[in-house]
Amino acid sequence: MKKSFIPLATLVAITVAAILTLLQQYSFISLPTDLLLAIRWAGIGVLLFYGLQKRSLTTWILISMVVGAEIGYDFPSFATNLNVLSKVFLKLIKTIIAPLIFATLVVGIAGHANLKQIGSMGWKALLYFEVVTTIALFIGLAAINISKAGEGIDMTGIAETEEIQAPAKQTWSDIILHVFPENIAKSVAEGQVLQIVVFSVIFAIGLAMVTEKKRKPMIDFCESLSETMFKFTNIIMYFAPVGVGAAIAYTVGHMGFGILVNLFQLLATLYVALLAFVLLVLLPIALIARVPIRRFVNAISGPVSIAFATTSSEAALPRAMEEMEKLGVPRRIVAFVMPTGYSFNLDGTTLYLALASVFVAQAAGIDLSWEQQLLMVFTLMLTSKGVAGVPRASLVILLGTVASFNLPVWPLFAILGIDELMDMARTSINVTGNCLATAVVARWEGEFNPTPETGLVETTNSELEDRLPEQESQEKEMV
Repeated sequence: MKKSFIPLATLVAITVAAILTLLQQYSFISLPTDLLLAIRWAGIGVLLFYGLQKRSLTTWILISMVVGAEIGYDFPSFATNLNVLSKVFLKLIKTIIAPLIFATLVVGIAGHANLKQIGSMGWKALLYFEVVTTIALFIGLAAINISKAGEGIDMTGIAETEEIQAPAKQTWSDIILHVFPENIAKSVAEGQVLQIVVFSVIFAIGLAMVTEKKRKPMIDFCESLSETMFKFTNIIMYFAPVGVGAAIAYTVGHMGFGILVNLFQLLATLYVALLAFVLLVLLPIALIARVPIRRFVNAISGPVSIAFATTSSEAALPRAMEEMEKLGVPRRIVAFVMPTGYSFNLDGTTLYLALASVFVAQAAGIDLSWEQQLLMVFTLMLTSKGVAGVPRASLVILLGTVASFNLPVWPLFAILGIDELMDMARTSINVTGNCLATAVVARWEGEFNPTPETGLVETTNSELEDRLPEQESQEKEMV
């Protein structure tokens, strides 16, 4: 079978099986149950064959979601026993949270201890990052509270096996005291993400204040630790198809296919929210900064395509820096703003995290007050820094935040099944936001010099004067 024919055959087989099942579900047709079962598993067989040809982790995560949903639908009692596999995956993910947050924050803050020498460009860039990402968080909160994508899920089976408790009502003094750690080891053991963040920020500021000789070994250690934890994440993600498939099988076995409707509502909510963010935030910023829109879109089309395909912002970093320099942003501004933005300016990721965390609460039937949602926004605003480098690293941040608010974790496995589709969109917005940030900071510094539409660099008067004597001498030689 030709490889070019395999995706089409897979799509047709799965589509036919899904359509027939839906028609049977709503009594439009009447087919023998065994025949429908055989058709569905035949479609899954084609899907598995496609996965063997593709050999991609992303592909197998999506395949595992389909297989898990089918197992949960056809064999609900067996699917219950698969829950242990999803819990193994969950425990492995939890081990990443504390060291990853500590390392990325320390490197992000103390690693830029030379911000005083960089001067105004540093504080302008950081101010821009925090304002825009905060707006993105609130757009995410507004979107999920309007769509209520997580409401209406039947939790009959879940409630029997997992204890779900709403976060306890807290006063403002309780919230403030809960932010600060009394024992960092205790905070790590209990998974108190915000306390880990506060400790890491203060530690990084202290580290930035010591001499270069004493600061460098700790920076090197934290850089090594962050890279190691990213690789640790990659290793664990190889187990993701098993964990996701088992979790989907367990969830569908208890609640049926109804939860898939909520997942597609969540996916639609994210795409609409990201579109609103682009039109209501990024576009006005570009117009205010007098960025040539059409040429900017042409410049970022390549890096955004790479980010969309790989779901990793860092994969698009070299191309993005090159394109922004061609657009007219000075190299020194690109070299500072772009890498810093990859730690502090994750617009798409922060919007997604706010949206997904509230979806978890809605799925569990827990009504979060506006104070709790604002605290969650504050937590996500801090913990989302530094996760641009690895696909699906935001899962670690989301899991830590959900655990901090005593929310159940089972909706996360359902989200992970469509996370690839969401990751492509939010990563593309991350790259777009960082490219725009370089142009805005350059304009703010008065150094944005857009090149002509032909792509040629503008020639200044001084450069023209330097070239005239050379041209005159060449003409004399020709004569």
